[in-house]
Amino acid sequence: MIAVVDYGAGNIASVVNAMGRLGADACITRDPDVIRTAAGVIVPGVGAAADVMAHLSANGLVDVLRETIAAGTPYLGICMGMQVLFSVSYEGGEHPCLDVIPGAVRRLPGGQPLPHVGWNQVSHQGSSPLFDGIPDGADFYFVHSYYVDPAVEGWTAATTDYGVRFTSAIARENVMGTQFHPEKSGRWGLKLLQNFTRMAGAGR
Repeated sequence: MIAVVDYGAGNIASVVNAMGRLGADACITRDPDVIRTAAGVIVPGVGAAADVMAHLSANGLVDVLRETIAAGTPYLGICMGMQVLFSVSYEGGEHPCLDVIPGAVRRLPGGQPLPHVGWNQVSHQGSSPLFDGIPDGADFYFVHSYYVDPAVEGWTAATTDYGVRFTSAIARENVMGTQFHPEKSGRWGLKLLQNFTRMAGAGR
């Protein structure tokens, strides 16, 4: 079973609907015991880092997510679900996050309309199984004004160009994340979610 974490924010229903189209067994939950025993964990999210961290803390999920990741459970963060993995976010000030990945969340540079909304190409960096069967340069759907900036090499699984070339997906061992929204990205988004469920041993 894949646990889709409900912390009071995020586009939860669209992620579960996408998982259902794949025939994957997914449930919406904020129960720590369900999250700890799930085959895989997906944390979707929209909004600001401070609000997301406040919701996670209020629901007692900060330590649960850290423990689950440390235990080796496959984790997929979508948009804010990826950003909160980093040490700090500079969205609306300086806000500590989960500190699973060294690095920061920074504002996209000027010169382009913000937020970055719509389809954009995602270029593979390395050979993460998260992108198995997905063409290099495939388009995915984005909605964001901030991007992740890993402080150490080896985390970036894909990049995208929008005034700056930024990390649009991360992957290392059991920890994965996308700045784009696979649940809104048509065929290739569904393929990415299918790859994740297979990696978690919960999909076809």
